[in-house]
Amino acid sequence: MTRHFLADDDLDVQEQESILDLAARLKAERHLIQPLAGPQAVAIIFDKPTLRTQLSFTTGVAELGGYPMVVDGNLAQIGTRESVADVARVVGRQVGAIVWRTHGQERIEEMAAHVDVPVVNALTDDYHPCQLLADLLTVREHLGGTRGRSLTYVGDGGNNMAHSYLLAGTLAGMHVRIGTPSSHQPAADVVRRAEAIAEEQGGSVLVTDDPIEAVAGAHAVATDTWVSMGMEEDKAGRTGEASPFARYSLTRELLSHAADEAIALHCLPAYRGLEIEAEVIDGPRSVVWDEAENRLHVQKAVLAFLLGAMP
Repeated sequence: MTRHFLADDDLDVQEQESILDLAARLKAERHLIQPLAGPQAVAIIFDKPTLRTQLSFTTGVAELGGYPMVVDGNLAQIGTRESVADVARVVGRQVGAIVWRTHGQERIEEMAAHVDVPVVNALTDDYHPCQLLADLLTVREHLGGTRGRSLTYVGDGGNNMAHSYLLAGTLAGMHVRIGTPSSHQPAADVVRRAEAIAEEQGGSVLVTDDPIEAVAGAHAVATDTWVSMGMEEDKAGRTGEASPFARYSLTRELLSHAADEAIALHCLPAYRGLEIEAEVIDGPRSVVWDEAENRLHVQKAVLAFLLGAMP
């Protein structure tokens, strides 16, 4: 049966741990495995702007011995010029895997339903699972592990990063807290899924509109832009003086409520002076640049896992 990685909880606990273990090995020895030697092509499709995703997946596919075939989704007009299903049937016969950065989660689910090769979610409006694996690898590196640690996300609780922190964080045995305005809560079904995972893994879930409660004693504190892709028309309302997120900006003062050894995370791009203070992202607690590099290593490990090439 073909495996896909469309949402964080498509993996079970052991699979997530194995992927993170392999990512750490690949970081130390970047050409350890080459399951795409030949080379096999991997279609990497972008419907949304990209820097880190394109950089890390193209580099990663090449290091796995494959050919990264970048497809401009706006030029292809997938779902407009022709259906997602028809595109899937064409692309799936020519490549070893498909990576897609797109809008609605239903698009990538439809793609996966019509191919016999692995499909990887490189970001949708609902989830950003590859980013979360990078974050978890970074937490491992700087805090010695994930299980029993507290991870707080502050900002827009209804976006893809908040959803992925809930699911991936609880799978990793963490206590996940979301600090967000009551007007921007995570999807109820995602919270329920995360609570069920947390109960099994010894973690917990807290969603609160009190940013200090969310951050208090946390070992890792993360944030994300307040203006996600597709929300540009609402930029003034999200970033102006009346922004509902102003209290959730990751400042030195807010971070002071976290644990002494707490690290600061941001998936980038960052807007200093809005969701994060320059002195935080550029300061001694920031692990943002390790986090960005780790996208490469975890995505190589994900592809190896999906291709059945775990060493």
